[in-house]
Amino acid sequence: MNKLLFFIFVAGLAFTSCQSEKKESNLNMENPFFVEWNTPFGVPPFDEIKVEHYVPAVKEGIKQQEAEIAAIVANSEAPTFENTILAFDESGVLLSKVSGVFGPLSSAVTNDEMQAVARELSPIRTGHRNNISMNAGLFKRIKVVYDKRNELGFDQEQMRVVEKFYSDFERGGANLNAENQAKLKEINIELSGLYLQFGENLLAETNKNFKLVIDKKEDLAGLPEDVIAGASIAAEKAGDTGKWVFTMAKPSWIPFLTFSEKRDLREQLYRGYFMRGDNNNENDNKEIITKIVPLRDQKAKLLGFKNFAAYKADVNMAKTPEAITDFLMELWNPSLEMAKQDVKDMQKIITREGGKFKLASWDWWFYSEKLRKEKFDLDEAEVKPYFSLDAAKNGIFYVVENLYGLKFVKQTNVPTYHDEAEVYEVKEADGSHLGVIYMDFHPRDGKRVGAWSTSFRPASYVDGKRVSRVGSIVMNFTRPAGDAPALLSFDEVSTFFHEFGHALHGLFADGPYDRTAGSVPRDFVELPSQIMENWAAEPEVIKVYAKHYETGEAIPDALLDKLIKAGTFNQGFITGEYVAASLLDMKYHTTGDVNITDVNKFEKDAMGELGLISEFFPRYRSTYFSHIFSGDGYSAGYYVYIWAAVLDTDAYDAFKQTGDVFNKEYAAKFRTLLERCGSDDGMVIYENFRGQAPSKEPLLKRRGLL
Repeated sequence: MNKLLFFIFVAGLAFTSCQSEKKESNLNMENPFFVEWNTPFGVPPFDEIKVEHYVPAVKEGIKQQEAEIAAIVANSEAPTFENTILAFDESGVLLSKVSGVFGPLSSAVTNDEMQAVARELSPIRTGHRNNISMNAGLFKRIKVVYDKRNELGFDQEQMRVVEKFYSDFERGGANLNAENQAKLKEINIELSGLYLQFGENLLAETNKNFKLVIDKKEDLAGLPEDVIAGASIAAEKAGDTGKWVFTMAKPSWIPFLTFSEKRDLREQLYRGYFMRGDNNNENDNKEIITKIVPLRDQKAKLLGFKNFAAYKADVNMAKTPEAITDFLMELWNPSLEMAKQDVKDMQKIITREGGKFKLASWDWWFYSEKLRKEKFDLDEAEVKPYFSLDAAKNGIFYVVENLYGLKFVKQTNVPTYHDEAEVYEVKEADGSHLGVIYMDFHPRDGKRVGAWSTSFRPASYVDGKRVSRVGSIVMNFTRPAGDAPALLSFDEVSTFFHEFGHALHGLFADGPYDRTAGSVPRDFVELPSQIMENWAAEPEVIKVYAKHYETGEAIPDALLDKLIKAGTFNQGFITGEYVAASLLDMKYHTTGDVNITDVNKFEKDAMGELGLISEFFPRYRSTYFSHIFSGDGYSAGYYVYIWAAVLDTDAYDAFKQTGDVFNKEYAAKFRTLLERCGSDDGMVIYENFRGQAPSKEPLLKRRGLL
């Protein structure tokens, strides 16, 4: 390159850099994350936040936290609780502010631009976490405080936060040598990218790459009118006017499998569901799984554990993979026997009706519904009119007000991230403000499947003053169709109560330190949610909220009696498919050095060892098992729902034994459990509430497994 060209090249770079810096400076001035939010209750100004704001805000948040940590490390004074533990606990405010918006919206309203930002930020954020967890200077100061913790007169909250931070650093690789720390950093970054890719593939397979389009009215045989109306609306949105569309959203495919008389179409739709991520296309997840599993195993071994399941269980209530597997097998055997009996009964119906085929997985919902009608004279179509979305919401408000005195005031002047999301202020019995909760009910493109509770801002303390939580519960419930409101199945009602339980946990969680406030072991975290499902199914409560959407009349006693009696029906399948998935999760994460080259064979062999019958799959096949492969949260931990079910049924049994499911004494004690749950070990917190160790008997009884 001659001098003139070189000068032009450098000048061009300088001009570009100058323009870039100017553009970034302007963007920073306009970036809503860099200013205090002057919105009702301090909620995020969703109408002002743009996709281009996230990356610069995250980078600035990282820069600020790095400076805060550098100041802790450089402090010439001896490490103390205040200058080390508290200073670290209070660091990263801006980064938390940005993550609190980006994370939830990535699941609820994502698009190509948001996914591109997620891919860009994933290695940056993982690298930042690595740099913190392996910061030798910071860990050294934390270790000094930890080693002297019994001599410094700490109260229980201080002791807990010191021990949790020390454990975090140990588990994050702070004690590893430089070579192994470098290996662990590489593993963490690679895993974060794989998790993101798995989730993106699954979202595409679920929302974009399959739909069942029906263009003949006779192919709708057996479907209730509300299901047909919903499919017509879905067709309109998909550009298939005059047809009917069924998708991978549960409110779409489950009613179709339950009521459609067209067996070939049931098979087609269900195959679309259970083959997600397993279609040998650009969204296939099999290869990703073969990379995730050994990387996790390597990580666990670097940190001194036998396998990844042992690493995860070590900080949970279960403590060991062996304890988890033994517990699951106690439930697997009786549930499998129940399922086998149901298969025989359903096969009898097929034969009686002249069918010449063996019950298959896509037949289960259809014939179990027939079997339920036969055994209990219960028709879901007869039940749903009493469980409109508004009725279920009123039921939740009724329960929560009677337990804790809370009131929910709908807001119309609060910014929201989507026009379908409702916003409520939550008030204490005395009228004081407790928090804000968003509710987002229906499926749409850009929203992942399932139901979850999340937080835009957790409850915390700033300068000794409590900052309330801004939370959200997100569902994928049946949409309104025609003149009818959204009518829910009782399973959907239970899901609503479940997620509201998580929201209450977040609203109530209290504690002086961010690290421990509301923080519980993974196999404790479903207790606050699952206990709410008990009130959803309580007869005296159902009578209050289950009102016919047209007449306003309460559900008749005869119909309610049928619903209650059918409570243990199909538990062989419901418990069995869940436990099978939990055991598959454990199998992946206890494999050790086994090199998985064929995911489908691994899954088939694992289920074969269990004796899983061909008539149903594990609840999640490997390629769409997002709980364990699109992130780290429930990996080697999908079992936690049923572990927590032991706790929730035992806790609810305490209310029942008093003769009052709204017993004020127990409600106050349970609220204390939710408020203070981060201040001690999970079992200690639970036994403080219950006064004894939890019993499995209430769970086994409720599921008919005794």
